[in-house]
Amino acid sequence: MNTMHNTLILLPGLVCDSAVWAPQVQALSPRMDCHVVDYGLRESIAAMAKHVLETAPSPSFALAGHSMGGRVALEVLRLAPERVHHLALLDTGTSPLAGGVAGAKEKAGRKILLEIASQKGMRAMAAQWARPMIHPSRHATPLFDAVLDMLERSSAEQFAAQIHALLTRPDATPVLPTITCPTLVLTGREDLWSPPEQHQAMAAAISHAQLVIAEQCGHMSTLEQPRVVNAAFENWLGLSA
Repeated sequence: MNTMHNTLILLPGLVCDSAVWAPQVQALSPRMDCHVVDYGLRESIAAMAKHVLETAPSPSFALAGHSMGGRVALEVLRLAPERVHHLALLDTGTSPLAGGVAGAKEKAGRKILLEIASQKGMRAMAAQWARPMIHPSRHATPLFDAVLDMLERSSAEQFAAQIHALLTRPDATPVLPTITCPTLVLTGREDLWSPPEQHQAMAAAISHAQLVIAEQCGHMSTLEQPRVVNAAFENWLGLSA
């Protein structure tokens, strides 16, 4: 990769921090200048995307987003496509909050988690929330505990701000056909939140996108299958030998 194009900005998902990208930073840091974004208390996808653009360490960069971070990445693409020379979308989606029963169910589910976080703390919320996100084979393992530790480092205030951002998320589907840079679309085979079929449709809407499905993997692909994700990133960024 051209030395002018060696900045990689990594966008975490809902109340995740740099730990969610640790395996990728470790693998790529010798060749890429990696930066993990902290959204603070910003409560809209647009505000998060503007923060990415305002704090980016270089005029152009590779951009990878996981889960909610994928939605932020697509908003960055909508606002300033000329600044993004490579894009990766992991375990994410593009649709806005659904109408009717489906939307009401999502709102109610997120409200319950918020109440647990406020009343019993972030770790109690995380213990309930993380189970369906992570492949069952990794429950009661150090990896599962590390995810709980990461979510506990956040706060109920941050959780509330980011849930507001997700419930008011824009429809990013129209952005997909406008993407012209090299794009990786990746998810876990057993990701119940962002399933393979959703990513197949996303990849089909993007010109020349590469689709990778990580086997034996739930929603936290960067941590659950780091070797698969790291290899996909090396290929996507043109770093493979």
